[in-house]
Amino acid sequence: MEFDKITRRLEYSFKDSDLLVNAFRHASYVNEQSDSDLEDNERLEFLGDAVLELAISHLLMERFPGAEEGDLSRMRASVVDEKGLFKVAMGLELGDCLLLGRGEEQSGGREKPSILSDTMEALLGALYLDAGFDRVLEVVEKLFGNQLDGLSIEAVRDFKSLLQEYTQRTFRSLPRYRMVEETGPAHDKRFRVILTLNEEVISEGEGKSKKEAEQRAAEEAYICLIRD
Repeated sequence: MEFDKITRRLEYSFKDSDLLVNAFRHASYVNEQSDSDLEDNERLEFLGDAVLELAISHLLMERFPGAEEGDLSRMRASVVDEKGLFKVAMGLELGDCLLLGRGEEQSGGREKPSILSDTMEALLGALYLDAGFDRVLEVVEKLFGNQLDGLSIEAVRDFKSLLQEYTQRTFRSLPRYRMVEETGPAHDKRFRVILTLNEEVISEGEGKSKKEAEQRAAEEAYICLIRD
């Protein structure tokens, strides 16, 4: 069975095999079944999302003992977003085990980032219920280790790059910066810029240079957008 492949890669055999199967049972599949007692994977996804955030937070605290709360939050967000989850799900070949309805099957649901990332969370939720947090922590460190190794505090403080990557991925659009004010004498200038996305003003920033002002505007916009 394809599920055997998943357990080998996780290096864990489920005591409750129904939990494992439930993690792969998409709502589109359940809606087409006559068995009204079947449950889709959305509750496990909800749980897995929280468990993954806790596990990644724990690992980041260990790896970056001097990092500030904001740096840790941004690093965590870069790991547990849809892109990161999709990458891990593809590596595990979770799509081969998905239980999908006919419509999702025909529309390529086995390779959809949204479905695979949700299934990855559901699988971690199932693992948590079957084995507890310590085991989840071991699995998460193994699966997400490469992504964690590539993190640095300096990288997550480059808000212009972070914002550009986020808006390209989420909105298929790039932020734009426009200087609206320059004040002060030549030796002590102050700059103010506004940041727009799709022609809507998102934030503004001030600084002693145009670059600093843009970074501050990008920081405000990035934090605002990822919290929405």
